[in-house]
Amino acid sequence: MGGRRSKSRESVTRSRGRTSSVVENPKIALALALLFGDGVLVFLIIAFVPYTKIDWDAYMSQVSGFLDGERDYRNLKGDTGPLVYPAGFLYIYSAFQYLTGGQVYPAQILFGLLYIVNLAILLAIYVKTDVVPWWTLCLLSLSKRLHSIFVLRLFNDCVAMTLLHAALLLLLHRRWNLGLIFFSAAVSVKMNVLLYAPPLLLLMLKAMDIGGVLLALAGAALVQILLGLPFLVSYPVAYISRAFNLGRVFIHFWSVNFKFIPEPVFVSKGFAMFLLAAHLISLVSFTHFSWCKHEGGLWNFLHSRYVFMRMKFALFFSSSFSKKVDKSSSSPLKILNKEHIVTTMFVGNFIGIVCARSLHYQFYSWYFYSLPYLLWKTKYPTLLRLILFMGVELCWNIYPSNNLSSALLLCLHLIILWGLWSAPPEYPYEENYKTSSHKNN
Repeated sequence: MGGRRSKSRESVTRSRGRTSSVVENPKIALALALLFGDGVLVFLIIAFVPYTKIDWDAYMSQVSGFLDGERDYRNLKGDTGPLVYPAGFLYIYSAFQYLTGGQVYPAQILFGLLYIVNLAILLAIYVKTDVVPWWTLCLLSLSKRLHSIFVLRLFNDCVAMTLLHAALLLLLHRRWNLGLIFFSAAVSVKMNVLLYAPPLLLLMLKAMDIGGVLLALAGAALVQILLGLPFLVSYPVAYISRAFNLGRVFIHFWSVNFKFIPEPVFVSKGFAMFLLAAHLISLVSFTHFSWCKHEGGLWNFLHSRYVFMRMKFALFFSSSFSKKVDKSSSSPLKILNKEHIVTTMFVGNFIGIVCARSLHYQFYSWYFYSLPYLLWKTKYPTLLRLILFMGVELCWNIYPSNNLSSALLLCLHLIILWGLWSAPPEYPYEENYKTSSHKNN
């Protein structure tokens, strides 16, 4: 009896704690209100705004070819051209076809639910990091273009980014292996998710030993192999060259960011190499001067990881050495600060966005949800942050893009990037919490 009473008291205490946290924390209350309000808005958009036919029929044609037994990626085509996405896309959209019968209206309802799930994940990330003031959560629901991308266009970018955001939330809970599986699943839907790969690798090296990193990477690779297996055993060259084509040149007309660049320059290899160099230099610079600042810079960090790896191998292969260092040595690994995880991931992706040769309209979903976070990581005044946010949204709602709007978007991106560069980095680790005895999930 006493045990039952104590359990009931504990449950009551927990429920009261949850209720008080919802009431006292305006972010949680606002997040719940936003989910409800945006759910109503999505329902109204589906009911009253006409659907825009772009890629859904092409997706369904590609999926139908796959379901009919075709395994040669060169023969999987739709109204908009050949299939250029990895195999995960086919499995997910095959499920969508089964659930919706290939019809648009039920698919819109499905994507409306996906929109709410994605928003809920993002709100959880924002609440956990506590970087932005409570009222800025409203900005996550203010994009006309994002609502259109999800429920009026039904792009696969929506699925890929929802999986990516789920992976990020898992990383905040230190579920690295499971997070890498979700990350790989996102890559299997659309390859752009690889923009997050460099900062993710850095975070893994900080949070895990080399064995943990290799195990997590192996799990991610296994996902890609299993999903692509029907195509890899049949037509491997066609699958890899089509699904992971790093050399694609997008149509100049649809570019939102570099429309002001003359088309001959836009499609040239020289321009592509310039942007690639800018991307790599920016990543290395942020890594050395910001993300690894507290470790003494990139090279010192890599050297410390190398030394630690050698020590781990010595401990593994030498029992005598193990006895000498077992008591005196401890792992340099620490629990990563949640803010550091999100900042590194969002900034790393944003660098890729700034250096992307072509951003089509659906690509706005790749980084819109990170904008409030990134803006509040800068030291800009609040008014300028809001102007930058509204300016980016304005540029993405000009259709078709023109020289002025694309040049303005690039300027806004560079201003945000400069603000992130000049902002002092947060301390990357949780204080006084070592992971020498922590087991990575």
